[in-house]
Amino acid sequence: MENTSNIINEKKLPLPILIFQSFFLIMGDIIHYAVKGLSFMTIDMFGYRKKTGTTIKKNIRLSKSQLQKLQAKQANLSKELQAEGSVRSKNPIVYWYRAMNKDGKMETGTINGYSKLDVNTFLLQESYTVYEIKNDKYIDFLYGDSSIFATRMSNKDLLFWLTQLSTYIKSGIPLTDSVKILNNQMKSKKRYRKAFQSIVYELTMGEAFSKALEKQGSMFPPLLINMIRAAEATGELEATLSDMSNYYEEVEKTRKQMISAIMYPAIVSVFATAVITFILLYVIPQFVQIYEESDAEINGLTLFIINLSNYLQTHIWSILLIIVLVIGTIYFCYKYIKAFRRNFQYILMHLPIIKNVIIYKELTIFTKTFSSLLANNVFITDSMDILSRITNNEIYKDIMEATIKNIVKGDKISASFKDHWAIPDIAYYMIVTGESTGQLAEMMKRVSDYYAEMHRSIVTNLKSFIEPVLISLLAFVVGAIILAVIVPMFGLVNQLDM
Repeated sequence: MENTSNIINEKKLPLPILIFQSFFLIMGDIIHYAVKGLSFMTIDMFGYRKKTGTTIKKNIRLSKSQLQKLQAKQANLSKELQAEGSVRSKNPIVYWYRAMNKDGKMETGTINGYSKLDVNTFLLQESYTVYEIKNDKYIDFLYGDSSIFATRMSNKDLLFWLTQLSTYIKSGIPLTDSVKILNNQMKSKKRYRKAFQSIVYELTMGEAFSKALEKQGSMFPPLLINMIRAAEATGELEATLSDMSNYYEEVEKTRKQMISAIMYPAIVSVFATAVITFILLYVIPQFVQIYEESDAEINGLTLFIINLSNYLQTHIWSILLIIVLVIGTIYFCYKYIKAFRRNFQYILMHLPIIKNVIIYKELTIFTKTFSSLLANNVFITDSMDILSRITNNEIYKDIMEATIKNIVKGDKISASFKDHWAIPDIAYYMIVTGESTGQLAEMMKRVSDYYAEMHRSIVTNLKSFIEPVLISLLAFVVGAIILAVIVPMFGLVNQLDM
């Protein structure tokens, strides 16, 4: 009642409203304590108290029928595990499970495993009470590695994951425990949860870390997996994780530079198109009506703008549909048709300025990756295979394939880069120098640093060049439309003066 009187004194509302408000406040308190009492009664009746008799599990609100269903599922699971015995699949498959965590909250999820028994054992070790584990074609379709919902970790998240993992291992925390801690830290990233649990499961079963990552499908990049495999052989996992963290940090910087360079022109272009379309569709028709009523004299520019406005009003939806279809077709062909993608990239790489942006970016990633692979003693043929998969540029993939063929024939790596239009002379001669001095990894790193700086410089200059050009273009177009509208108005004013 004290709270109610405070509210009454503070708000000073009319008496009927105060009585109505107080009634609902009191009823709310009664319902709150009634529900709270019933929840404690339910917990006592169905035995949800822990053995201590004082601490109650959180988030448990199960009826007697729900509890019986869960107990029945748990009994069925025990029978399935006994019937399955020690039978294990050769390759891990995805299992769906329903279990209660240590806080008493029901959870469902998926995990890769070799058998139901292994998955059940792992979940029990993680303090889960398991009620159901199953696998079928539907689960494989939705959650398998080849599923349409399969995801890949972004560079940003991968950078955080590697940095934290390297820090934990350096501080003396075992690998399995480090991955568990990261799993808890990244709980908000629900799309990664299955992969993290599967990695912990694989490590618990005695699998190598690189193999555990490889079994997550496209979740982790091939470069990282092969680098960790090489580090496991040499015992330099901590250093490799740190190097990979630095590598993906540089890749993320390059990606952000490209986004930064593209974002401003894209926003200005969309804004300009929207403004011009609005003027043509809604402003120009108002002036056309004025011209018709006053029989104003129309010049060529004004007539062109009026005709363009009429055409847009009649065919706007057809134009939008054509634009969507063209963009969709180009996207589909670029993603799924190799010949189209190669030709499209070839054209872009021969356009002024744009060609240097693409070439510098590809060379930066290629040489940085190659340097890391060589420094970690990954075989040359494996390195080239990885390099051909880290880029989507068909021109550079062809160079990688030619390099692998040259290595098989006993030729030098630099032979496939000689006189190639996509490889600048500076990069070629630096690679030749690295081969002749036996310091190819170090020389590749220098090439990467050089072209990374070149890429930053050209992106910055391009951004500085595009901004005034776009603004000038927008001003010119809008100015031409305004001029086309105003000139006939001057003619009307002259007629009135006469």
